[in-house]
Amino acid sequence: MGLRTEAQGAGRKTDSAASPVPTSPAPTQGHEGQTRAAIVGLLLEQGPITATAIGAELGLAPAGVRRHLDALIEAGQARASRSAPWQQKGRGRPAKQYQLTAAGRAGLGHAYDDLAGAAIRQLREIGGEKAIAEFARRRAAAIVEGIEPVVDHTAGEVEAKAAEIASAFAEAGFATTTREVGSGVQICQHHCPVAHVAEEFPQLCAAEREVVRDLLGTHVQQLATIANGDCACTTHVPLNFPAAASPASNATHASNDSGRSAQ
Repeated sequence: MGLRTEAQGAGRKTDSAASPVPTSPAPTQGHEGQTRAAIVGLLLEQGPITATAIGAELGLAPAGVRRHLDALIEAGQARASRSAPWQQKGRGRPAKQYQLTAAGRAGLGHAYDDLAGAAIRQLREIGGEKAIAEFARRRAAAIVEGIEPVVDHTAGEVEAKAAEIASAFAEAGFATTTREVGSGVQICQHHCPVAHVAEEFPQLCAAEREVVRDLLGTHVQQLATIANGDCACTTHVPLNFPAAASPASNATHASNDSGRSAQ
């Protein structure tokens, strides 16, 4: 959960995948280091992701990608798992998917964790749990400042608003994307600048979820959080809104009601 600054609040972009450029957690140099950092960036923003997809994104040979992935796995900074059956394309053995571990994310930096944690503990001593909740609410509101709530609750507008919210969180230091899943959309934060603080103070996560809910005007569900050890903070937003009645349908109902009244 990132602490926003004035510089981060200016000039919001519309790209929901915008994120800070991570530094490589592995001790490599020169071109190798740049390649490793680029792979780490994809693991952060798009993981779980296959080696083939990484190669296609970066223009690298599969053998070279796997060499870097093996090094990250050996260092405990990445892990591999088999794709779920629904993710598999074509026949054959499911492809491996790679993602960063908690240690790998920690290598990207968690700005001012100790200072932020100490400050919030002092706030609790002075004002109690209510003071922390109010701080968390104001911090979350500052991240999405300038975003207007949804007016027409259509699937298209809610999905577009979710992307705008994701962009705001990306500017606040998160690696945030949105993706369509079934009859909904998910807001995925692949990096939390102060995850260790959020482990101690879950009010930060709760306040973020509440501002997202209020802006979208619909129930949202927290599926996973980095603070709980998951690979990303994932919030599910349903898009299966009931269709509005057509003017013709409304006219028919009105006519029927009028007829019954006359009888």
